[in-house]
Amino acid sequence: MNPLLELHGVGKHFPTPGGRVEVLRGVSLQAGAGDFIAITGPSGAGKSTLLNLCAFLDRPSAGRVVFDSQAMDGANESEFCAVRKHRIGMVFQKYCLLPHRSVLENVLFRFRYIAHDRRDAVRRSREALATMGLDALADRPVRLLSGGEMQRVAIARAVAVAPKLLVADEPTGNLDAESATAVMECFRRLNTEYGLSILMVTHNESLLRYCSRHLTCHAGALSEAA
Repeated sequence: MNPLLELHGVGKHFPTPGGRVEVLRGVSLQAGAGDFIAITGPSGAGKSTLLNLCAFLDRPSAGRVVFDSQAMDGANESEFCAVRKHRIGMVFQKYCLLPHRSVLENVLFRFRYIAHDRRDAVRRSREALATMGLDALADRPVRLLSGGEMQRVAIARAVAVAPKLLVADEPTGNLDAESATAVMECFRRLNTEYGLSILMVTHNESLLRYCSRHLTCHAGALSEAA
């Protein structure tokens, strides 16, 4: 079986007034279907830049990227957008929710930019909320939720379209220990029961017990942890 996501010798640099800054250097990665991968490393090591490339929010400066057997390094913007909309889910440290809209409306927002049947979108959104244990809160305004509940709404929004890969950047960074555990249990359920592949950046090494693989990022290079 082909890997879901492949990076081959990927590099990323940015121009600055002081010259070119190399953020990633020769990064290679293979993520299979059903993998739950944690990436750790110091601040500034290139972790978030790597996630942006894996979520097709940015393009590499060098190397090859393959997603679901489709070469993406030469893809046009329309092809990039199609993968982002239909096959990638994204969760960030900040919840990025609409505070004065209901929980259900926030999840439905995921369907705003893809063709959909309204009734089917509502059904899928409610199913995603049920998976997160939030079905009873569907009509509650988001501003009345706890931080942990808000992050679970963000996860429900990310997975409502049944993506193949969930990319999470410090998803528990703003949460207390109890809320972080609830979020990670949701990730575990999505991974083990639904087979969703997850790629997560974290500074919290206590979360590694939830993951099937651990990679470390240092000075723009990626390696498998011992």
